[in-house]
Amino acid sequence: MSSSTAAGGEKVTARLALPPGYGARRGLNWSVVGLLYTSFYMCRYNISIANKAMSDEFHFSKENMGDILAAFFYAYAIGQVVNGLLTDRLGGKKALLIGAAGTVICNIAFGAASFMGMLWLFIVLRGIDGYAQSFGAPGFIKINASWFSATERGTFAGVFGFMINLGRVAINQLGPALLAGFVFLGMWQVPAQHWRMLFFVPAGIAAIVAVALAIWAKDTPEEAGFHEVFKGEADHDDIVKADLRDVFVTIVSNKFVWIMAGAYACTGAVRQTVDQWFPRYMQEVHKINLDEPLFLVVGFLIPFVASAGSFISGVVSDHLFGGRRAPVAAWIYCIEIVTILIASRVSGATAIAVAFVMVAFTANSTHSLLGPAAAMDIGGGRRRRLPRGVSILFNTSARALRCRFWGGCWIRPATPTFLFHGAAGGGGGGADV
Repeated sequence: MSSSTAAGGEKVTARLALPPGYGARRGLNWSVVGLLYTSFYMCRYNISIANKAMSDEFHFSKENMGDILAAFFYAYAIGQVVNGLLTDRLGGKKALLIGAAGTVICNIAFGAASFMGMLWLFIVLRGIDGYAQSFGAPGFIKINASWFSATERGTFAGVFGFMINLGRVAINQLGPALLAGFVFLGMWQVPAQHWRMLFFVPAGIAAIVAVALAIWAKDTPEEAGFHEVFKGEADHDDIVKADLRDVFVTIVSNKFVWIMAGAYACTGAVRQTVDQWFPRYMQEVHKINLDEPLFLVVGFLIPFVASAGSFISGVVSDHLFGGRRAPVAAWIYCIEIVTILIASRVSGATAIAVAFVMVAFTANSTHSLLGPAAAMDIGGGRRRRLPRGVSILFNTSARALRCRFWGGCWIRPATPTFLFHGAAGGGGGGADV
């Protein structure tokens, strides 16, 4: 068993030979954990599809919708810090189940609130949902950190991004189908549904997957009968040895945490603008309906290329840069800035759609690198949750402000120049992490 030194001076163990049956059992674990997190994203991005329909029914302004969107991310930002530490005590499985229960209840309540149409109620419910979903990422990372070795974390970050974007693909395809009506399995005609079904159906999916997770998922390989799989790895051995105060001081005083957090905030601002507002932007500015081919193609391609970017950047950082995230992130930020500069000069619906797709590729590539992978590199073991919590606090606050800002105005409506904001600052992600 050989070892090398990663960023921060921490020892990283070389790739290990896994015991018989481990891969299959990890795959089962990964499937239910990943699918639950996917369902979280269906319950999160459903509002982007319902955005215009809600405004039309209740006469909500774009600013009002921005308030609803922002409430989720403000609560999510706070929850990431609080629940990241709480997850260490609860365990990843319990944290995920708490988050699932919360988002299921909130999405059902949000759909039911459509019968009342009160703005403040939508804001409150979305805020509670944001806090509940903030259990998701820490729980997801905690479970899988126990099942994956240190040398797999870049690839793990890519798969993490894939599960995120699978949820976005699902809701971007399911949402328009529910609103327009469709034939299920070629046999049953499902009539056009009210937008509230965009909250009921994902909640039902999340509930089903949560039950599967409760039955099959295990927090650690030991619980599944595999002992000492990663014995000797620092990230696995120090998980119960760290003093919380020492952890906090170490992480908060680490300049790379703050550089990473700032870069991650820029990524979040750009990414969230595309994710939350592109459906309404295409509807209102370019008169593209949700069930038209251009929207359906873009709705599929944005999360698809985002998944590809997440996976490719993770694998490249692991295998070509020896686990260093910064060089890969810096190059991707440069590509993103150039893409946005080009996008600012085009105006046609198809050209804008291509720009959205390209920005999604770059923004999600850096999102995965600066989220789970770099945070684990800096923190290790128990400390991984705090740097990730700090970075997510910055990232999610930027998302919330972006949702609120963009909800208040359309900037040069023929061209999405709003994408400029935040992207340029991302080049600061070149810290050596």
